[in-house]
Amino acid sequence: MSATGRQGRAAATTPGKAGRPPRISRAMIVEAAHELGLEGLTLKAVADHLDVSIAALYHHVSGKDDLLRLAAERSTRAVPLPVDRGQSWAQWLLDWANYNREVFTAQPGLLGQYLQGAIQPEAVVRNLDAILAVLVREGFSVPAANAAYELVTSVALGTVLSAAWEHKTARGEGDISAAFAQVLEQTPKRQLTYVRRLVKSRRSEGRPSFEQRIETVLRGIAAENDLPWEPAAHGFSPDDAASARPGTRPGRR
Repeated sequence: MSATGRQGRAAATTPGKAGRPPRISRAMIVEAAHELGLEGLTLKAVADHLDVSIAALYHHVSGKDDLLRLAAERSTRAVPLPVDRGQSWAQWLLDWANYNREVFTAQPGLLGQYLQGAIQPEAVVRNLDAILAVLVREGFSVPAANAAYELVTSVALGTVLSAAWEHKTARGEGDISAAFAQVLEQTPKRQLTYVRRLVKSRRSEGRPSFEQRIETVLRGIAAENDLPWEPAAHGFSPDDAASARPGTRPGRR
C-alpha cells in the first residue's frame, strides 16, 4: 500500500480533532453487523471488523440494542420478498413459508431479535397486508387468510428452531440421529420404545421434507376453507412467472 493509501486508511479509522467523528457511516456499521451475524454480536466485534474504536460507533448508533435492531432489519432485506404473480393461494403461502425459513436460517440470531421486537412493526404490517390481499382474492375471508398465514409461518419457524436445536444437540456434527442413537445404546432396550421405533423408521424411510410438511398443512387449509386443492410447486422462484397461474379461485368468503 502506498504512503498516501496508508494515510487515508489512518484518517478513516483513527480519531482526529476533538469532536470530529471517524469517517465511518451508519450504513457501514449495519453492513458489518450483518456480515458478522446477529448471534453473539457485540459492539467490540463490529468495531474490530471496521478497525475503529467502540467510541467511534457511538457517533452513529446509540448502543448494542440499536445495533442489533438495525442488523436485524438489514438481515430481513437480504432475502427478496415473495412477489404476487397470480400464483395460487397454496403457492403464495409456500413462497412465504420458504421466505421465512430462509431468512431465519441465514441469520440464526435473527429469531431472538424478532421475538424481542427488533423488527419494526411498520414493515411487518405492510407485508401482512400484501399477504392477506392475495389470499382474499383467492377465496379466503380476512380472518381465515390470517390464520392460514400464521399456520404456515409457525411450521417454517418451527423447522428453523428444530434444526438449530438438533445442530447444537449434536455438538456441531449436524446429525441428531447419531446423538439419539448414543442415548438409546446407553438405555435398557425395554425403555424408550417409541423413540427406538422412530429412529428405525427414519433409517428406512427418511424424514419428511419441509415441503412435505407444508403440503400437509396446505391440504388441511384447503379442506377447512372449501377451496380446490392444487399442489404447489416446491421450487417456485420469481423467475417462474410464466408458470404462475393468473386469475382467481372461487371459494367460501
